[in-house]
Amino acid sequence: MRPADTWVDYELIDATNHNRLERWGKTLLIRPDPQIIWKNEEVSPLWARADAIYYRSAKGGGQWDYHKKLPQKWNIKWQDLTLIVSPTGFKHTGVFPEQAVNWAWYQEKIKAADRPVKVLNLFGYTGGATLACLAAGASVTHVDASKGMVAWARENAQASSLADRPCRWIVDDCAKFVQREIRRGSRYDAVVDNTSSARFKLGEGRKCPRELNLANVGMCLQVNGKNTGFGAGASVMGHPARAVAELVRGLWKEGGKGLKKGDIILSGAITPSTPVQVGDALRADFGGLGYVEIQIKE
Repeated sequence: MRPADTWVDYELIDATNHNRLERWGKTLLIRPDPQIIWKNEEVSPLWARADAIYYRSAKGGGQWDYHKKLPQKWNIKWQDLTLIVSPTGFKHTGVFPEQAVNWAWYQEKIKAADRPVKVLNLFGYTGGATLACLAAGASVTHVDASKGMVAWARENAQASSLADRPCRWIVDDCAKFVQREIRRGSRYDAVVDNTSSARFKLGEGRKCPRELNLANVGMCLQVNGKNTGFGAGASVMGHPARAVAELVRGLWKEGGKGLKKGDIILSGAITPSTPVQVGDALRADFGGLGYVEIQIKE
């Protein structure tokens, strides 16, 4: 595990009972986190001083309960980067602080290359990875399907005094953009890809979802016989069914589309990504649901 311990303006103060207490600059926020399944006997007194708390709705989504008036957005710093924080209606703040360890790794590799480096950042969100690469001297193509997120990323670049660095800001479907880049013969030295998977494997057994509490189904991931990840269905928006419901709503908005019999749905990952290499053997054990096994081959 690589801890993101280079922050000054962000701090995970405490975590217990499906919630996390965080400091964003001088602002204290409480946000739900289904992966926090433990309960601490002693908790920080700062829980009672939170400036805002995000509450989930049983129908999906949620809302912020503000204990004092907060600015719509404010800045925090990571290294020499300035990032804009703004609580959104889906609990996010515009920054994933745990990614700082990756940003530092990108910068290390770019600087060590000692030559011009071209980076393609897919699903670029508000641009933390893009800014880190730009600051290290790379040229970046930043792609995200959300116009609002790309605008947010450009604001972050401006705030970080990186607006004049070589960056293409693209609002587009990432898969379609990549297909066009392949046809154009475009080449990159590195791709920052925030998708969760490129392949999947199905187990042999089938069970009716009504017979299971999917939120409580646990999973243990092993690589070469060693435990590398643990999680539960609650890690997916509190319950995997919520992710499926959001998918159906989104499809319906796209001209009345929907799901059909036989469709395979990946509701979301319940463990962090795990690096693998050729020859590795993986096993994901879902308890009463069964298990799946794969081996990485060339």
